[in-house]
Amino acid sequence: MEFRAQARYMRVSPQKARLVLDLIKGRRVEDALNTLAFTKKRVSATVEKLLRSAVENANHLSTEKNIDVDVDNLYVKSAVANDGPRMKRIRPAPMGRAYRYVRRIAHIEIALAERGKNGESVATVVGEERPAKAPARTKAKSKVKKVAGKKTAKAR
Repeated sequence: MEFRAQARYMRVSPQKARLVLDLIKGRRVEDALNTLAFTKKRVSATVEKLLRSAVENANHLSTEKNIDVDVDNLYVKSAVANDGPRMKRIRPAPMGRAYRYVRRIAHIEIALAERGKNGESVATVVGEERPAKAPARTKAKSKVKKVAGKKTAKAR
């Protein structure tokens, strides 16, 4: 099962948010919260709040829908910062001109999943089935016939 939380229209550049999100991807929730507590970036407080919200979503769904979720086995499956709308601003410039600049906005999304006993993820995306293992394909080698004085031609 996958548990999500998202924060939209955050006043931070997505590039700066990705720096913090890359620190917590793939980590257990306790380790991720510890990392965020000691990160000196301004956006880390927002990401920490969002991560706690995702954990509470998992806790709520486990009680409401009777899903067996061990909160201690949750890990950060994905953490994404996408672009939001941009705010165009104007800065005064010399000789009566104006320079335009852009204030960027981010949509941050965190997904948590539960790890199994031996380390593999138990999470499945809703509506998506796990593909059965297909037999390994072998490439059929084409036979090449050389003709004297001409380039190679494929034999059929």
